[in-house]
Amino acid sequence: MKEALEPRPGPTITPAAQISIVVIAFNDAVHVSDAVRSALAQGASGNTGGSSSTAVEVIAVDDSSTDGTGAALDALARTEPRLRVIHRTENSGGCGTPRNDGLRAATGRFVMFLDSDDVLPPGAAEALLAAALRHDAPVVAGSCIRRELPAHRDVPWQPALYREAAVHGSPESSPQLVRDTLCVNKLYERAFLAEHGIVFPEGRFTYEDFVFTARVLAASPRIVTIPESVYVWHVRRTADRQSISLDRKHVTNWQARIDAHRTSVRIFQDAGSKALAHAANTKFLDHDLRMYVRELHTRGADYRAEWWQLTRDYLAGFDEADLRAARAPARWLARVVLASAAPRDLERLTQLAARPGRLLPPYAEAGGGAVWSEDLPEVELDALGTKPISRLPVTVDAEPVIGSRSVLRLRVHDMYGRLAAAEPVSIDIELWRRVDDRRGPVHTAALTAQSAANGSVTSWTAEVVLDLPALLERGGRRRADPEPWDLMAQVSCADGAGFRASLRATGPGLRRRMLPSSRYLLLLVQPYATTGGALSLRIASGLRSVWRIAVRRLRR
Repeated sequence: MKEALEPRPGPTITPAAQISIVVIAFNDAVHVSDAVRSALAQGASGNTGGSSSTAVEVIAVDDSSTDGTGAALDALARTEPRLRVIHRTENSGGCGTPRNDGLRAATGRFVMFLDSDDVLPPGAAEALLAAALRHDAPVVAGSCIRRELPAHRDVPWQPALYREAAVHGSPESSPQLVRDTLCVNKLYERAFLAEHGIVFPEGRFTYEDFVFTARVLAASPRIVTIPESVYVWHVRRTADRQSISLDRKHVTNWQARIDAHRTSVRIFQDAGSKALAHAANTKFLDHDLRMYVRELHTRGADYRAEWWQLTRDYLAGFDEADLRAARAPARWLARVVLASAAPRDLERLTQLAARPGRLLPPYAEAGGGAVWSEDLPEVELDALGTKPISRLPVTVDAEPVIGSRSVLRLRVHDMYGRLAAAEPVSIDIELWRRVDDRRGPVHTAALTAQSAANGSVTSWTAEVVLDLPALLERGGRRRADPEPWDLMAQVSCADGAGFRASLRATGPGLRRRMLPSSRYLLLLVQPYATTGGALSLRIASGLRSVWRIAVRRLRR
């Protein structure tokens, strides 16, 4: 429950209202200086004389690095009196222990946390502090941006929580707060943390921020959320050493996530908060389960078997209320896992776990209702008959045929007669430049109904011609670098309804093609399937692009 966003009596912002920013680092000499400088730059003026309205100290904890991280921090500290460096003599194996070291060394009234490969945007600390003091809140959370590098594509984290400023009297009255498990986009009053004994798990504990956040929420503080961007989370998928959140190739990562979630739920239960425990379980289904299922088809047989058993054992402890509270794709996924002793239907599960989800045929029925399959009639696909068409997990197949005339062959699948009743008539294919989510060309085609032997309509087909050079004209100056474009379908129906859907990549044309171009000499076009099975395109131009790709292959 949100309270009116009005100031509460309390102190005004003064230089004495100091923030300690704890930066943790391990073998990250390449990025740590940027992180620390972004912390030192916080405050109205960012100077070292203490005249800023937001006085900041920075505590950097080097977790026994071996690559020069410690030396880089010491060099910065020699010129920055507001920076203190703590050198651990033994690596902790995780993020919790160095954060606790920094928390113990902090002297500010408030504390923030920053990872060595991320940055704080200008004004982040000041925005958080202003909200904390204005509303007398021990915890303030702001918007976090996930920045995909090197593309510099920004994706907001949990945007629904940060669309507008709000004051939450307690987490119990706003259980949706459990969806943001990050600790780094928040400001905490140190006295509040000390009063409730809130620290991070020590040692080699993966997803330690899940547990820390649960301890914070279980203490039932007043929490303010603000729409300002206060943290930039750098996502480097091609890095040699993956971050914990990206290094999911071993099933031990999934086990660690389950352990962290189980611990969080137990914290809520011990605090007597059934609402937060229930919300945490729903979040696990909607976010965690869906994310790992989306990648399951890329794993080996041993991983899948172990993952499946771990997941079945854990989901068996969920209440029916937890399953029903999750979104339809997530609860359907959970029920398939619970109903089957071994991995099955991986392509269908992967496509359903995508965002937006796609339910692939066959469309089975039992007892007059939609079910997962004929041999799993107990897995009911509830809500399919009542959901508006705009929210149905419709499958739109797209087969790219790239050549002198590049086309997409499209098929929109009916789903239990829901689309047939609405009569799809046309489809728009929108191309979106991934780096900045800017819409490019739109291709429109009429849909033609396809019927089964009994006369019932089963799908609608169309073909659109792609204007590939137009993508380069909108793609900016670096045309020699392959640039990704995502595709979305907008289907319009005769009854006035419509829906949007991503395209499912199909057919043999998912490979790189080199095309002659009168304007660019050469076009390099690569249709490909994303991890979730959606169709995307990479496109580049000229001999320079061919050379760059050849060099990258040789380096590999």
